[in-house]
Amino acid sequence: MGETIRLTVAQATVRFLAAQYSERDGEEQKLFAGCFGIFGHGNVAGLGQALLQAELLDPGALPYVLGRNEQAMVHSAVAYARMRDRLQTWAVSSSVGPGATNMVTGAALATINRIPVLLLPADTFADRSASPLLQELELPSAGDVTVNDAFRPVSKYFDRVWRPEQLPAALLSAMRVLTDPVETGAVTVCFPQDVQAQAHDWPVELFAKRVWHVARPLPEKAALARAVEIIRSAERPLVVAGGGVHYSGATAALAAFAEATGIPVGQSQAGKGTLVYDHPQCLGAIGSTGTTAANAIARDADVVIGIGTRYSDFTTASRTAFQNPDVRFVNVNVAPIDAVKHSGASVLADARETLEALLPLLDGYSVADGYKERYTALDAEWTATVKAVYEPEVPANGAGGLLTQNEVIGMVNELSDPRDVVVCAAGSMPGDLHKLWQTRDAKGYHVEYGYSCMGYEVAGGLGVRMACPDRDVFVMVGDGSYLMMATELATAVQEGIKIITVLVQNHGFASIGSLSESLGSQRFGTKYRYRSAETGRLDGDVLPLDLAANAESFGIRVIRTKTPEDFAAAIGEAKAASDSTVIYVETDPLIGAPDSESWWDVPVSAVSELESTRSARTVYDEHKATQQSFLRPGS
Repeated sequence: MGETIRLTVAQATVRFLAAQYSERDGEEQKLFAGCFGIFGHGNVAGLGQALLQAELLDPGALPYVLGRNEQAMVHSAVAYARMRDRLQTWAVSSSVGPGATNMVTGAALATINRIPVLLLPADTFADRSASPLLQELELPSAGDVTVNDAFRPVSKYFDRVWRPEQLPAALLSAMRVLTDPVETGAVTVCFPQDVQAQAHDWPVELFAKRVWHVARPLPEKAALARAVEIIRSAERPLVVAGGGVHYSGATAALAAFAEATGIPVGQSQAGKGTLVYDHPQCLGAIGSTGTTAANAIARDADVVIGIGTRYSDFTTASRTAFQNPDVRFVNVNVAPIDAVKHSGASVLADARETLEALLPLLDGYSVADGYKERYTALDAEWTATVKAVYEPEVPANGAGGLLTQNEVIGMVNELSDPRDVVVCAAGSMPGDLHKLWQTRDAKGYHVEYGYSCMGYEVAGGLGVRMACPDRDVFVMVGDGSYLMMATELATAVQEGIKIITVLVQNHGFASIGSLSESLGSQRFGTKYRYRSAETGRLDGDVLPLDLAANAESFGIRVIRTKTPEDFAAAIGEAKAASDSTVIYVETDPLIGAPDSESWWDVPVSAVSELESTRSARTVYDEHKATQQSFLRPGS
């Protein structure tokens, strides 16, 4: 028997995690930047003790950060991993019970966005000596089910360490999934609270430095040949660039491909920034929240080349974006589930490797000058539209002299530095940012729109800044999302991490309010109002919520603004500061961004006594009739 070391299960876990590295293209980095945690009775004596011991013996091995909300800690870890192109992440520890289940939403967000994060929830006693425990789920039909089983459907890998001997296999399987470019997402390993504290003799080789290679799957020659044949036949081709272009590090390869062929590029939410906004082939956002330029080109495209995109309903405008009856798809993706969508000719491979392989095979191919002239003119028209809403002739043209959200976005965009990062996730802001934000750096745009989770913004901004401490981070958050989860402002103060939070107050849910109105539901249940004694409805006066005072209570500098001049000065002050700032501004929720000339499928009631709903249903049926099945084979 080889050399062993006696440690608890928790101590062994911490030591193992500290020794894990990822590698791609010969570049190594620690896989785990650290561990977020909130301690309760389930993990304080196990993982808590192990993290304390590690901090005292080797502070840099697996740094610990105390969070304020378990879901928020997962969001911070996800944001960090996304900014590091999924090559680094964080572990997140919680107690058993509500601490653990608070993380389920974060797990869903990570898995849907395909971002690696390691979740270490505590669990009930393995030996069942004291059952039923505080917070234990008792089922008459099963004795081995705990609340942590809720993680199973939203995790890419799930395991529970019932005995110390199971730990090595569980941890190695977890690392395999975390470093898989295809099947990655939330990895959940549950630790019964008694097992965490158990001692065991571990082989020392378990704690040796271990480097996990992140693969770049190469395209097959036959798949490339099919793709080249289809692309060469195209007269009006279009690239749809998704998040996979970023994660592959393929932005330079995409630019070279677009420049050589003249093929224009539309970008999904995750793909925004794959080309900078003023690149000659960049048409910006595509789909339900896209630019009119990208959507006009999409309608007539005869070949759509999807690169690293999962073709979400927003990207395809609920399958109404591509209206050419003969349109064919070429899908470049590492994930088989995405590569075959829309009956496309699939290239199951890494985005960068595929683009570099396609370029010489397409030598001599370029779109016609007339096509270039058309998409260039459409893009110029959209650029003029953005300029008009960023800098209206009458500034602060909202009701009562309030700024509009368009103006707020415009000033942040124009007064921030090119390498600064904008962060958002939910409400009306993500859609407006997608179409209006002029991205000047590949990593300058960070909007979580796979799960569009309210409350992601502040926590996500914290993770982004931790991942890139040399960039200012602008967290754009509406009052609805802020009220969901502003807790990590305390963590930013605690850790001395600078984020700039732009807190937009519009007294309700602006996005769902607008959607409700368009669906004939008259903004019902979307405004922050008193319940009226006269009507019994939520249509009284505006609630006196002072969100600026709330932000101040975290110990953060808050700047209240009203005018464009106030707001511009606040941005300058926030950027000059070395610590966090919240810029508070009220906006008019009834003035929206320019129309994308697109659609999003949200069903409207088929029958109604409300005329507003009946009218909305008529419009819905008209759009619904234009949806495409894309069942025609693409090759």
